Amino acid sequence: MDLKNINIELKEKSPEEIIKWALSIAKKPVLTTNFRPYEVAIIYACTQVDNNIPVVWCDTGYNTPQTYRHAEKLINDLKLNIHLYAPKQTAAHRDVVMGIPDVDSPLHEIFTEQVKLEPFRRAMKEHKPDVWFTNLRKGQTAFRDSLDIVSQGTDGILKVSPFYHYTDTQLDVYLNEHKLENEFKYFDPTKVLENRECGLHIATTEK
Repeated sequence: MDLKNINIELKEKSPEEIIKWALSIAKKPVLTTNFRPYEVAIIYACTQVDNNIPVVWCDTGYNTPQTYRHAEKLINDLKLNIHLYAPKQTAAHRDVVMGIPDVDSPLHEIFTEQVKLEPFRRAMKEHKPDVWFTNLRKGQTAFRDSLDIVSQGTDGILKVSPFYHYTDTQLDVYLNEHKLENEFKYFDPTKVLENRECGLHIATTEK
């Protein structure tokens, strides 16, 4: 697959057109979300094209009350085909054992593995997708700047980011046009800093 030319062609397309293209070649598509800020855009766009697409939510157990309420509202309003994956150990138990380790602590890698990477791998193993929709965008991190609308994972999965070239301002316009509520009180205990990768996308993508 010539990803370079595909990305050049798709750059001029709308998110919905990109999604339709990806679904036309997909046999087992999946959309992953954590209901963070602006995730509503990718959720809405994908489900408007295919309202039965599996939506995988890997819940760390550390989301804010606002994020949980936001998620529940979207699940109900958009009638999402939600598939929930959670860590095998509860947050309450982990809080006693290690809490939320500082990013420089040797425990942080173990923490990230438990609350994010293991549930994600379990989800991908069960769904076995060939196309994976995400809301990665250029400008979020240095690593994400090296990707594009379509990139290919080390396992052959096509990662599709329909809003890759959108700025926050452009997404605000999109949300306003479609009367979608955003969610800003989000907390990811594995990243700490907004421009830091948790490892999930690095581990599953090759340039």
